[in-house]
Amino acid sequence: MSEFSVAVIGASKDRRKHGNKAVRAYQQSGYKVFPVNPREESIEGLRTYRSLDEITEPIDFVSLYVPPALGIKMLPSIASKKPQELWLNPGSESDDLIEAAADLKLRAIVACSIAALGIDPEELPGK
Repeated sequence: MSEFSVAVIGASKDRRKHGNKAVRAYQQSGYKVFPVNPREESIEGLRTYRSLDEITEPIDFVSLYVPPALGIKMLPSIASKKPQELWLNPGSESDDLIEAAADLKLRAIVACSIAALGIDPEELPGK
């Protein structure tokens, strides 16, 4: 049985940020995690990708932790990966982004992807 994969766009080294907590929550849940952040080499012991386009493996899910304007610019790259779902976490969503995602046939879910895993983000240690 293969594991699901997820790209966390806006992954962070800062353990207090949800972009880091998502990486850890997905790891704990058995996902293959691809952190995406152009300024980091590694996050939580995982190689970090400068962009989604650097990931050559299939991506089942994308979890977005960047501002909506940046998210909109990334949608063509996200769509090219053909994820099953695009999670728009609090602060990453906007009406324009949701509409643009729909135009690209992306199934956008506006919710906290960490909570959807059954994990309370506030219970993940921030240090």
